[in-house]
Amino acid sequence: MKLNKDLLSDVHERIKKYIHNTPVLTSQLLNNLTRCELYFKCENFQKMGAFKIRGAINALLNLTEEELQRGVVTHSSGNFAQALSLSAKLVGTKAYIVMPLTAPEVKKQAVIGYGGEITLCEPNLKSREETSDKIINEKGCTFVHPSNNINVILGQATVAKELLEEQPNLNFIIVPVGGGGLIAGTSLAANFFGKDCKTIGGEPFEADDAFRSLKSGKIEHNQTTNTIADGLKTELGNITFPIIQKYVNSIIRVEEDEIIEAMKLIWQRMKIIVEPFSSVSLAALIKEKEKFKNKKVGIILSGGNVDLINLPF
Repeated sequence: MKLNKDLLSDVHERIKKYIHNTPVLTSQLLNNLTRCELYFKCENFQKMGAFKIRGAINALLNLTEEELQRGVVTHSSGNFAQALSLSAKLVGTKAYIVMPLTAPEVKKQAVIGYGGEITLCEPNLKSREETSDKIINEKGCTFVHPSNNINVILGQATVAKELLEEQPNLNFIIVPVGGGGLIAGTSLAANFFGKDCKTIGGEPFEADDAFRSLKSGKIEHNQTTNTIADGLKTELGNITFPIIQKYVNSIIRVEEDEIIEAMKLIWQRMKIIVEPFSSVSLAALIKEKEKFKNKKVGIILSGGNVDLINLPF
């Protein structure tokens, strides 16, 4: 598959009827605070509350009829679980979802509401993969990885493509980094549709595998995942990492209190709901704001599926 501008445009056209073209918001107060022009692409207003439906629906639309008849399976702590469940419902197939026991209750209920069938597992990658493999063997369904899947990555690229269509002169786009699907897709869109637009990642110190992977030149693993940003506890894969190596400019690491403060700013000043992982992008910008002074910066916000009983502030 040749990655180019035409391919991304074809993907966008294919999934348009299944997604929202989400709004881009601004905040003069946050512009003054950061001394740059900020443009927030609000994927928290996306169907199921996150950008992940873009990649999920694109992945399903690339399956054969026979594969769709047998259903699909994924493992996810929440947002991709919801995205695949809703996408499966939209195309008329069955979604089997492996979720850790620790996944937020609000996300479990959303998966059930979209028709996904949940199997719970221990909160570690080994248990997720073993449980998924068991379902594949029993049901004959197709595994759709939440990030390390080229069709998922291309779907996620449409977020930045839409942002650049509205704000074509951005100097930077800042993205939270978990499994790498969004930042890989964003970096492709910035490269093909931007005008010297750089892609920057934001990542918690408590789950900084991507930062260390870029430094070492090979995929590193998390030593800890003790972060409030539950959507960023996953790791890079063999498909996301080469794209990130080639197209991502740098990754900025942030502390837990910096994530919480950025989340509070977005809630209080922009009057919108975002999850902790989504706030990592703004936290990264604030941490190194001199780097972005007087620049036009796009920030991708995603994840409006907040457990209101367990707010960090």
